[in-house]
Amino acid sequence: MPAVGRVWPVGVRPGVLRGWDPPATVYGPGHRGVDLGASPGAPVRSVAAGRVFFAGPVAGRGVVSVELTGTGDPPLRTTYEPVRASVKQGDEVAAGEVIGTVEATGTHCGGPCVHWGLLRGKTYLNPLLLLPPWLLNGPTRLLPVLGVPLP
Repeated sequence: MPAVGRVWPVGVRPGVLRGWDPPATVYGPGHRGVDLGASPGAPVRSVAAGRVFFAGPVAGRGVVSVELTGTGDPPLRTTYEPVRASVKQGDEVAAGEVIGTVEATGTHCGGPCVHWGLLRGKTYLNPLLLLPPWLLNGPTRLLPVLGVPLP
């Protein structure tokens, strides 16, 4: 799967509070996404360009789902929760565009966070695969080589 993401959903490089843990079976236990540390009221951004597939409450939590442009058939879909949506179903969004804000309640993290998921059809995938290495690991830094004179 190509890295199509251009931004983190929250913050510049949020802490991953709980990582991807795929279930062994369709209905088995696991973690079908990643939990990112985020403060209530913080902006939530679409990681890539697409169209809002869903925006509204699910089981008492605000959820936004974005179908990503140019990602095959069926297309990839990202999900974000708990989010107070500022978009509606059918809206086109750009990579990095704010789609809502982190809600203060409804999280399963035990503290403020955003659960970020990725699906193709009904299959859950690791959403971190959307991000290029430079975004996951931070910028490359050149360090001085000891013993080599500066030009």
